[in-house]
Amino acid sequence: MEPQKGYSLEMRPPPSPPPHFGLKRGVQVEPVSVYTVSNSALIPVEAVETPSEEAYDPYDNRKVEYPTTNFETWVHMLKGSLGTGVLAMPNAFNNAGLLVGTLGTIIIGSVCTYCLHVLLRCQYILCRRARVPILNYPDTLRMALESGPVPLRRFSPYATALVDTFLVVYQLGICCVYIVFVASNVKQVMDYWVQPVLLEYYMLALLLPLVLLNYIRNLKYLAPLSTLANGVTFVGFGIILYYIFSALPSPSVRPLTQPVSSFPLFIGTVLFALEAVGVVIALENNMKTPRSFPGPTGVLNRAMVVIVALYTIMGFFGYVRYGDKAMGSITLNLPPADILAQICKLIFSLAIFITYALQCYVPLDILWEQRLKRRLEKSNHLLLWEYVFRTAIVIGTFVLAVAVPRLELFISLFGALCLAALGLVFPAIIDICVHWPHMGRHNWRLVRDLVIFVFGLGALVVGSYVALRDIILSLL
Repeated sequence: MEPQKGYSLEMRPPPSPPPHFGLKRGVQVEPVSVYTVSNSALIPVEAVETPSEEAYDPYDNRKVEYPTTNFETWVHMLKGSLGTGVLAMPNAFNNAGLLVGTLGTIIIGSVCTYCLHVLLRCQYILCRRARVPILNYPDTLRMALESGPVPLRRFSPYATALVDTFLVVYQLGICCVYIVFVASNVKQVMDYWVQPVLLEYYMLALLLPLVLLNYIRNLKYLAPLSTLANGVTFVGFGIILYYIFSALPSPSVRPLTQPVSSFPLFIGTVLFALEAVGVVIALENNMKTPRSFPGPTGVLNRAMVVIVALYTIMGFFGYVRYGDKAMGSITLNLPPADILAQICKLIFSLAIFITYALQCYVPLDILWEQRLKRRLEKSNHLLLWEYVFRTAIVIGTFVLAVAVPRLELFISLFGALCLAALGLVFPAIIDICVHWPHMGRHNWRLVRDLVIFVFGLGALVVGSYVALRDIILSLL
């Protein structure tokens, strides 16, 4: 493989990695078999360049127990996109209008896809320098900062905690969204058959089942249920499209644009729906042929074209159908008295309920496995403490969901706050640092990354402010 521009092949090769050189769980490489990159064991980036004798290729050194084919990876990306985000797209278009919503979704989707390419390419370069097959996201940012501009290097010790914080907040935010989603849809169905009660009672009814679901320590036991949920989800989307097109008015009845003040909510919702940086990295790491993932006709682009098109279609026609009455989930706009609509709501409620445990996996891994477990490993009641922590995670998301039962505001807030950082700001910083000081002719790479950084930071600050403002106003 050709050396990367800006990195000399004449430098001395790095020392052999120590026995505990970290990798992502589930991947083994000879002679090393470990989990995450350890701060203490990591070789300083300044000393690690492409070796002079033989170029190290991370792809050739990955050994995945159950690798996925290109088609399987493509299907997994599509499955991961069919959640609460796509159901919120008509409401997102209500904050932007038909024209701005359509163009905005395509532009944001293109930028997010490009940033994913940038992130994966930088991870590959850093893996070559460090001679490891895989780096996780937190260590990618840390290693990049260590080799970037001198003023940024001082922040490298905090990079891991920073990325982990955003990942935990985002995943817990998804859990809050899921609780509100399931409770709202079940309430609509039950209100037709029994005496209506407050939404909070349905959330309370979910608490114990969610706690028990989160007690499942091995996710393989959820695989059959997840497969079932994925199957019925497609049936649910078919039902939604039936209701949309059964009484579709002319698009001319909807405005082409909305006040600029509501655009941040649109951007936050689209980021929440489209940006799946954690899923993308995990899928690429588990591929049989990871070289097929990037590239103009690679798996990533082929999947994102379908996903962006699906989200644009759902947002456009859902907004044409329901207009300013589009709710935080389009399922809530379906006729409450129709049996078919009730089936659709229960289908999505079941699918999202099952997925709750999967969303809890990341915060449990970061907070419990990587931190708290080490401090309590001498305890005779380690398993008991783990179940206590699992219970606390569910109760925490439950309390937040009860406090702010506004699905659309939750989605906008966590999309703007977390995914603007994880999907836009951090990849731009990583790209600058990895290629520093070689920024291309007329510093085009620096200019491009700064534009992405400013856009991401603006979406984070303004989008979070608007969503928090509306949440506070809804509580008054």
